[in-house]
Amino acid sequence: MKASTRLILAALAALMLALGATACGSDDESGGGGDGGGSASTEPAADAGGKLIEKDPANAGKSITVGSKNFDEQFILGEIYSQALEAAGFKVDKKLNLGSEQIAYKALKSGQVDAYPEYTGTSLTSFFDVKIDDVPKDPDEAYELAKKEYAQQDITALPRTQFENTYRIATTKDKQKELLKGATTLSEVAKLPNAGELRIAGFPECRQRTDCLLGLKNVYSFTPEFVSDEGKYEPIDKDRSDLGFVFSTDGELTTGKYAIVEDDKSLFPPYNISFGIRNDALEKIGPKGEEVILAVQEPLTEEVMQELNSRASIDKEEPAAVAEAYLRESGFIE
Repeated sequence: MKASTRLILAALAALMLALGATACGSDDESGGGGDGGGSASTEPAADAGGKLIEKDPANAGKSITVGSKNFDEQFILGEIYSQALEAAGFKVDKKLNLGSEQIAYKALKSGQVDAYPEYTGTSLTSFFDVKIDDVPKDPDEAYELAKKEYAQQDITALPRTQFENTYRIATTKDKQKELLKGATTLSEVAKLPNAGELRIAGFPECRQRTDCLLGLKNVYSFTPEFVSDEGKYEPIDKDRSDLGFVFSTDGELTTGKYAIVEDDKSLFPPYNISFGIRNDALEKIGPKGEEVILAVQEPLTEEVMQELNSRASIDKEEPAAVAEAYLRESGFIE
């Protein structure tokens, strides 16, 4: 399959980059590796990626309940972690589709679930009262702050993923060439003679958020006409807007139709995944369980996550099947 080929190539590329970094003497203790620095305090990616998960009979009596929020990427991640732990012999109860982040976090704190994947930027702003403008721009700093806050709730935030699902500004490649005159960064777009006439679509709340429309004005002195729209790509496709607020791991970005206008001044905060797990559950699954979790997330680059999301959102595959294919194609299961 074409999709499978793309995923394998993306995963292999991520692994080769990690191998190259290791060969060049990267400092593993600094959390280096991959596009965003990789996972802090983990084994080198070369040891984690593609290693077959072995079923350990000793894990048969150890159970863990894994949750997720209520959209495709979360379903896929929840399935990846669950299926990997099952492959290692753990008994896994899946409670995916919990709802919003507030519902999922409440389920985690109350023990309804033992663990679920959450974005660092979301946890800081939604759970720990960190103002959007105060979220560290460095992914590792944001993760460490989230980890510290979670620890006060008897929850361990495991090392973050390479990829992040953060905001991006997108347009079609045709509009980038014609309307944006080939501009590839937000700074360049803001200086265009027609910058004030450009239209940008975003969800209604975007209008008042400093990491959304207000941020474009404050950081880039860019004040496009705002189009309130729940859609992400449809407004651009239907010419209701010229630009749109999208997410960096959207499956639509694999189609080759769209171009990303880079956030060259780091307006958008980091949103890497950290698998938050209750301390008692982490103690139960032990170092071997933690090793499995960190290993299967290692090859998840932005490109790989886009591909996985496209299988669910565009190809309409079930998230469980998408996760199983990822684990198999990456060499974690047979």
